[in-house]
Amino acid sequence: MAPPSLVGYRTQWLGRDVLAGVTLAAIAIPECLGYGAIAQVPVVAGLYTIILPTIVFVLIGSSRLMVVGADSATAALLSSGIAGLGVAGLRAGSDEWLQWAGLIALVTGAMLAAAWVLRLGFLGDFLSTAVLTGFLAGTAITVMTGQLPTMLGISDTHEDQIWNRWLAIARGVDDIDIWACLLSVVALLTLILGKRLAPRLPIPFVLVAGAIAAVWIFGWDEDVSVVGKVSAGLPELGLPDGPGFTDIGTASTVAFGCTIVILAQSAATARGFAQRRGESADVNRDILGLAGANFAAGLSGTFVVNGSPTKTQVLDEQRARSQVANLTMAVATLLVVLFLSDALAHLPHAVLGAIVFVVAAKLIDVREVVRIFRARRSELATAAFAAVMVIVFGVQTGIVVAMVVSLLALIRRQYRPDRFVITVSDGGKRAFLPARPGLQSLPGLIIFRYDADLFYANANRFSDDVQGLLRSAPTPVNWLVLDCAAIGDVDYSASTMLSSLIDYVHKHGAHFILAGVDPVLQKALFTEGVLAGLDPDHVFASVGAAVQAYRELNPQPPPDTPEPEASGPEDD
Repeated sequence: MAPPSLVGYRTQWLGRDVLAGVTLAAIAIPECLGYGAIAQVPVVAGLYTIILPTIVFVLIGSSRLMVVGADSATAALLSSGIAGLGVAGLRAGSDEWLQWAGLIALVTGAMLAAAWVLRLGFLGDFLSTAVLTGFLAGTAITVMTGQLPTMLGISDTHEDQIWNRWLAIARGVDDIDIWACLLSVVALLTLILGKRLAPRLPIPFVLVAGAIAAVWIFGWDEDVSVVGKVSAGLPELGLPDGPGFTDIGTASTVAFGCTIVILAQSAATARGFAQRRGESADVNRDILGLAGANFAAGLSGTFVVNGSPTKTQVLDEQRARSQVANLTMAVATLLVVLFLSDALAHLPHAVLGAIVFVVAAKLIDVREVVRIFRARRSELATAAFAAVMVIVFGVQTGIVVAMVVSLLALIRRQYRPDRFVITVSDGGKRAFLPARPGLQSLPGLIIFRYDADLFYANANRFSDDVQGLLRSAPTPVNWLVLDCAAIGDVDYSASTMLSSLIDYVHKHGAHFILAGVDPVLQKALFTEGVLAGLDPDHVFASVGAAVQAYRELNPQPPPDTPEPEASGPEDD
């Protein structure tokens, strides 16, 4: 039985898929070396993320295109999270650090498996686009700051607070290594200009190969800081040796943040590319695939993996048709770690730092920021707040704050939704005006639209809005029509309020009318006794039907017409 991602595969796709996979490997290999640097693990661990975890996702997941492997956001979250665990003697880049990274990957896999069982794929939706944009931008600035000492060839004090790191970099300007600085500038120019001048060429791969060749040919190992000996070969399978069962609780604090980012980013990636190709996305099945991929990561000596939108974009541009492209990438990467690991020893740290710097910079989506600014500036403020939280308090705290901000924005939108008075012209044309005292739809008629469900938190504000419109109407109100088109539910507290409000409207000589009530809501209102206070004839299928009924009962005088001008006496 074929894996879900390969069901219906056609042999004529093989050539294009293999070519796309080779192209992807040329881009993903140097990027994953950079992600390993972000996570502060041995560089080869970055390559391991696109071998076994990728294969496991292909076998279990549903997406035909999504690439699973190391990702800058989760790598940064992992690095800052491990540093914040407070484990005595834990040093970045050490074997113990890598063991903790493996344990966190296993716990992340367990959390994703639980999310699959409980069908919690929707949790990723609780990170709004604005918050996710801000979170990724803050992560980018944090990662870029961390690479500056490497690119400049100065010592990094690894200060916890980012402004202290900026201060340390400023103080170390006099100690800049000219070789490191020169290599960084060349690498940055190659990555930036190469992308523009030769967009189809795997520039990062060309850069890494060129830098390794230059160091080896000219013997720059003594002058340039290089990666050094890489202990590669096949990934060793097994549970992490250092931390034990009792450390799972400690690891879960970091794994939870990784899980949320994976749910949000992977779901968006799978859905986005599936829709682009006219296919459907099985997000929950992909969650199971990601759970398996993270289990594989934890058992194969590497760290948390995620669905990568940038690498998936590469496959889309190459017109790959299936996960065979990802299998090709995994095989190509395996060949590199088996036969070319000695060459990686000559890779300059400055070049690797420049690659990481550029990869991180891509997380700052300037176009998305501009779109948010044009659409809703309050959302831009939310994005900026999320970015500042990540920069000031770290990636781990930032993801929790980002979730809270998203939930608060959702609650605020339900607590203070858009509210309109629908005006009706003599020709029957409607206009939606923001509700404010003094507005009416027609003389004696107010049509009030409320764009949210009614529940205990917004019930009193809703009642105040209706009472304010009723009291301030320019003419006595005969009918107050509630447009229920956007109201899908009314909880018990709100139904109690609604019954009291109906009594209030009736005591002020007006009729309370419902329009656009769907059958489910109507049944709920009947069960809760709200409809007992209404005349059955005062529940209409639509606002138009309510307006027509009102006009029949309350004919409107014709609009004023100017009097004809008096003419002078006729001449005889």
